Amino acid sequence: MKNFINAPVLNEFTDLLENMYRLGWDERNAGNVSLILDEDDYCEYIDTNRILGTFPLDINAKDLAGRYFLITGSGKYFRNARKNQSTDLGVIRINPDGQSLSLLWGLEGGSRPTSELNTHLLSHSARLQVDPYHRVLIHTHATNLIAMSFVHELSDKAFTKTLWKRNTECLVVFPDGIGVLPWMVCGNAEIGHLTAEKFSSCRLVIWAMHGILGTGRDLDEAFGLIETAEKAAAIHMQIKNLGIKQEISDEELDRLAQAFNVTPRRGYLQK
Repeated sequence: MKNFINAPVLNEFTDLLENMYRLGWDERNAGNVSLILDEDDYCEYIDTNRILGTFPLDINAKDLAGRYFLITGSGKYFRNARKNQSTDLGVIRINPDGQSLSLLWGLEGGSRPTSELNTHLLSHSARLQVDPYHRVLIHTHATNLIAMSFVHELSDKAFTKTLWKRNTECLVVFPDGIGVLPWMVCGNAEIGHLTAEKFSSCRLVIWAMHGILGTGRDLDEAFGLIETAEKAAAIHMQIKNLGIKQEISDEELDRLAQAFNVTPRRGYLQK
């Protein structure tokens, strides 16, 4: 059997972590990522009968039983992920009872899964109900989106429309909008359930004064959603005090949606 350290999916995953660190979004041990693995990602590399450890879950994840995830570890630095893959990352499988998980690779030396595991599993469950091809959840501390959450109304509609109006591609990339939660203590089941609820109708969620979570069918799609929203937030923060003389109107957004055959979040545009 091949070593998972040589698996293409692991290299792609680590590339993403390094890129987000390079962008300044994941200081110290900030951020966490999980990827639902296809069988082809691990079958040649991992002995699925060899369990290295088990961890209890604070939630019931029975609907994810039998699924395999590549995840980041708790307290790990993205900038070190390349050289510490087998300690900083892990492959887990949700056990049949939905109350625990099995470790199949990585997280060596007593490492543990990300402290945001509740949010990841609940959010994966929510997105899979909407999109059976869903695979990825990224949580990162995108700088301008965090800054914007200090100075902008914290409603889904208001936050979404500001971003739509700051960059033409935003409506095309995330017509389903952005969910916004007020500041909350992180790492518990409560924020996990509320985040998952938001993900039932959109693919991006802001944790005010903390960061953003993005989902997708692959790593590029999830990262691209966050990247697009962050660019629009940067534009907003640069111009908001300069006296904005024009912006994209609701009518123009509607024309844009028709041109690109996307459906804006219902009730967000004035007709």
